[in-house]
This record gives sequence, C-alpha cells and structure tokens, in this order.
Amino acid sequence: MTSTSTVHTSALHSLPLLARGKVRDNYAVGDNRILMVASDRLSAFDVIMGEPIPGKGKLLTQMALFWFDKLGPKGLNICPIHLTGETPESAVQPDEVAQVEGRSMLVKRLKPLPIEAVVRGYLAGSGWKEYQENGAVCGVKLPAGLQNASKLPEPIYTPAAKAAVGDHDENITFEKTVETIGLDLATRVRDISIAIYKAAAEFALTKGIIIADTKFEFGLDTDGTLTLMDEVLTPDSSRYWPVESYQVGTNPPSYDKQFVRDWLEQAVVDGKPWSKTPPAPRVPNDVIAKTAAKYQEALERLTT
Repeated sequence: MTSTSTVHTSALHSLPLLARGKVRDNYAVGDNRILMVASDRLSAFDVIMGEPIPGKGKLLTQMALFWFDKLGPKGLNICPIHLTGETPESAVQPDEVAQVEGRSMLVKRLKPLPIEAVVRGYLAGSGWKEYQENGAVCGVKLPAGLQNASKLPEPIYTPAAKAAVGDHDENITFEKTVETIGLDLATRVRDISIAIYKAAAEFALTKGIIIADTKFEFGLDTDGTLTLMDEVLTPDSSRYWPVESYQVGTNPPSYDKQFVRDWLEQAVVDGKPWSKTPPAPRVPNDVIAKTAAKYQEALERLTT
C-alpha cells in the first residue's frame, strides 16, 4: 500500500529487511548501518491501524532530526547520537527513493538496551493511574495530593522493559534496570535521559508546548559508547500539550493520536465495543485528517 505521498508499508528490494516495528521499517545497510524508514502507519493501544496518516512518517522524521540536531554534537552535545550524517537516499536504488525521501534516517547499527528510558515531568496516563493506587510511579514515591496532569516537583525517571511488537511495555523500577544492565550503565541512562528531558522541555515551553513525558531508547556501539537512538521527542514517543489548554485536574488535548484513541474508545465491532486487539476497526477519514493536522501543528509550532 504505497504511493509517493503515503507509505503504509515500505518495500525496498535492494536492502535486507531487519524488522518492522509499529511505525518504522528497518533495513540493513552493510554490517554497520541501518536505514530506518518511518511509515505513515499509526498504532493505538499497541494495535496497528489499517489506514495510514498521510505525511505522518515525514513529520516524525523532521521532528526527530530537529531534536537530534539540538541535542547532539552540533547542539547541546548531551550525548552521542546514532545518525551517520549520510543521506538515506544514497543507500537505495533510484526506483526506491520515493519511499525513503524525507522519512528516513541512515543510522549506526547499535546493540539496543532492553530498556525504555521514560522521563515524566507531569503526572499523566499510566503514571497517574499508578499514583492513585499507591502514591508512587515505578517505585518513585511522590508527594500526596497531586492531581491528574499535576507538574511534578522534579522530573522523575520511570523506566519500562521493552516488549515485543503488539505487547505492552512493562513499567519497572530503577533497581530492576540495574539488575538488567548493571549499575554504571543504568545510572548513565537515567541521568542522560533526565538531562535531555529538562533541556527539551525548557525549549518547548518557549514555543508554547508542554512535554509532559517522553521515552528514549539507547544502544551501545562497537566501542561500548552509550548512544541515543531510534526516534526522539516526537508526538509518538512523547506527550505534547499546548500551554494554553493546560489545566491541572484534566487531561489536556495532546498533539498526537488522541483523536484516534478517543474514537477507538467508542468504536463498535460486530455490535460490541472494540476489544483493543487486532483487527482494528476502519478509521474514518475525518479522524485521519484531524490526526494528521495535529502532527503538522506540533511540528510547525516547535520549529518556527
């Protein structure tokens, strides 16, 4: 299902496919590089929708590149990044360029850490749910009396164990990450993640955007250097809220797939509410259009 403007599933014949994720298709380029193609697929509740969001992959790539530029060696230089600096188009055949142009990154092949590095500056989503149950998030004790969408006194690190495609990531404690990857690496991932979040959240506020929470992925290169990888600070990996709609106690409207999520919560399949398992119901055109507009608005607001 591919056209020059919309790519639901890429199909490159010149490179071996390594994996298809919820959004990205990864291809091997030699032994030491990966071509990451951001499709226009949309996943909600860990189920991939059949209908693409036109332009989404390009918007996500532009936003990730914007942040890599700001945080990496050319900018704040908080930590090494996975970009090679080479153009993605150089890795494919001429008849494949349309599938990768503007929606791809040519990156170093790393050994991924089995940890999702989640940082929260505000209480929302699963964090809010967990706080209501026990006053803590992933083992991090929080002050009493916080509400939904409350700003936290300081950003907290609440890691998750990576799950297979289609499964939910599992929230874990910092101590559990130490057991998994060792104290030194676990501590560096935590400290770098918080530093990136703070820098990004501070910048986003100047553009009228609150980054409520986000998740990062890291890998190790052949020398063992800790490197920021995958996507970074996009509306797919972060909760973006417009400042003017923010109000403690309610879920602010976010710059992401919330339109789709809200619609799916009401969706009926075979006379029953959708069970949030495949297959997904067909997403109406107006929901697709509103979702595409939200991604576009987030990019424009952030980068202009």
